[in-house]
Amino acid sequence: MAGHSKFKNIQFRKGAQDKKRAKLFAKISKEITVAAKLGLPDPSANPRLRSAIALGRAQNMPKDNIERAVKKSYDENAENYEEVRYEGFGIEGVGIIVESLTDNRNRTAGDIRSIFSKHGGNLGETGSVSFMFNHLGIIKFSLEAGSFEDIFEIATDAGALDCDATDDGYEIFCSTDDLHQVTEIIEGSIKIPITSQLSWRPINQIPLDKEKALKVLGMIDVLDDHDDVQEVFANFDLPEEIFNEMS
Repeated sequence: MAGHSKFKNIQFRKGAQDKKRAKLFAKISKEITVAAKLGLPDPSANPRLRSAIALGRAQNMPKDNIERAVKKSYDENAENYEEVRYEGFGIEGVGIIVESLTDNRNRTAGDIRSIFSKHGGNLGETGSVSFMFNHLGIIKFSLEAGSFEDIFEIATDAGALDCDATDDGYEIFCSTDDLHQVTEIIEGSIKIPITSQLSWRPINQIPLDKEKALKVLGMIDVLDDHDDVQEVFANFDLPEEIFNEMS
């Protein structure tokens, strides 16, 4: 019985991971479709599409999925997605920004409002939270690209505002207007796959204890799990003990 129980646990865990991966692929597919529809379906002539495809490849998204998402952009019967940003507050006044792609604004707004309410927060007006963040372009790639000194010099010469190195790789920040230009310059300099997108970087972070931080993380997980939500940003400081547990 113990062996059977262990197998079921492994099976459940794999099922959860597969479900999470399927949701991630769906979000990336939606971004690819929107990027191709807003620009050209040729990634070499469409920086946003090129970045979305690079993100898909970085997540081991099957080639067929990527090609299907691009083709969907010129299907007249396909859904028309609209980019909508929601802003609100979680517990302790934590600012939360939700970026979405939706084919039904009313449905998505109702769902997001409900999630905020159920987790002790409230949805605000546009601009009620975003002033606490800097809207920037962010470019990411692996540490294999080179030393921090070399990458910092490349990023600075390309017009970037900041350069960080984390355990997961390099993060280059630039103005939203310069994102595509800086991306192309860095692409030509480091010769390894990179991803780029618009991001919200908090100006200051709200310190939370472990219990409250876990509640905010739970809220973010529910938001992120919503089919219409692409990205969630928040301005709270993750306690070191939780950060270590997640590492």
